[in-house]
Amino acid sequence: MIVSAAFAGKSFAVLGLARSGRATVDALLASGAQVMAWDEKPEARAALPAHPNLRIADPLVTALYGYSGIVVSPGVPINRHPIAERSRRASVPLIGDIELFARARADLPPHKVVGITGTNGKSTTTALIHHVVRSAGLPAALGGNIGLPILGQDPLQPNDAGPGVYVLELSSYQIDLTLGLDCDVAVLLNVSPDHLDRYDGMDDYAASKARLFAMQSPERPAIIAAEDDYTRAIAGQIEGRRILVSSQDVKNQSRWPSLQGPHNAQNVAAAVAAARELGIADADIAGALETYPGLPHRMERVAERAGVLFVNDSKATNPTSTAPALAAYPAVHWILGGLRKSDDLDACAPYLDHVRAAYTIGEAGPLFANLLSAKGKVVENSGTLETAVANAAERAEPGEVVLLSPACASFDQFRDYEARGDAFRALVEALA
Repeated sequence: MIVSAAFAGKSFAVLGLARSGRATVDALLASGAQVMAWDEKPEARAALPAHPNLRIADPLVTALYGYSGIVVSPGVPINRHPIAERSRRASVPLIGDIELFARARADLPPHKVVGITGTNGKSTTTALIHHVVRSAGLPAALGGNIGLPILGQDPLQPNDAGPGVYVLELSSYQIDLTLGLDCDVAVLLNVSPDHLDRYDGMDDYAASKARLFAMQSPERPAIIAAEDDYTRAIAGQIEGRRILVSSQDVKNQSRWPSLQGPHNAQNVAAAVAAARELGIADADIAGALETYPGLPHRMERVAERAGVLFVNDSKATNPTSTAPALAAYPAVHWILGGLRKSDDLDACAPYLDHVRAAYTIGEAGPLFANLLSAKGKVVENSGTLETAVANAAERAEPGEVVLLSPACASFDQFRDYEARGDAFRALVEALA
């Protein structure tokens, strides 16, 4: 794990003991900090180790005088959770594990940090940069909103190829809880409506993304895919070194089997620019693009049955994220729905001519079925994923695609998008 003298003798409260919270507790204790830890789930509290520097107490009702920070999970809605007011009254900052990582960097071996944010595509871009770095022989770690908790990973050691590279996917929630992460390379892909229950409108959400650059030293590169109004506006605010990229920079994607579709052109453009800033040769970058395996649940080719391709795009949790998947396939049987984030499918409208039939599920099912019927599409409100897969498989013809790309969150019927994608994969594998 990552430990640091920066935490020794200081006190921290940790609220939320899922993977990142537990890793935070362990790292702080190993660093010599005093830790107050709490989770609403008794089983999470019971799993904590016995340690003289650890006490189990709720920071909402326990004195916080002299504490250096309240470490909360990115999933805690700090715009409405009482911990925010508690933090303000106690004059103790709300932070996350990425901020602790930023404070620990001075004690780590020589290294670089690449931070990637954006509404859509950041997981693919993060994993792609990580793959390119490793393919070039550099030590690399994947963390943030993807992979293992960063504080739970061992520090990277330089090798003959160069220093280690920490590649961090950063959601807006994580950026909100970070005060001093000075990325050696910072990347912004796009900004479109999402998570607006946590922000005071789109401007506030975009400002959260822009903070990644505000924390960055001006001589370090800010890579921005300035292809929407918000990313162009953010690019215009950058006073330091700015590198603008575009999906139009990328040609001949056919060489990269796991990077198809127009959305992946933007991901590739940003990843290539980041890799070059890390000093990786173009030949090494090109080879890595060809061998990149892709991410589970993001346009993942699950199987082909009787000439019909089944694609798992469960990670597409909003219409803007779904649109590129529809664009990538000319004949689609589209499974969509879940816990909706918007009342429209406007972002998908340019590609509805690719939809042969639609099968809606979950809470959004009736609404989306009505919207698509009004557009003249053949649509069935299937209700459940099991019914949708069975009916789509029966109707699809050879050369067509059965695509799970829900344009919704999963929480009405599944634990998370991964559980939804796993269920889709199992249903496809069970088909006769």
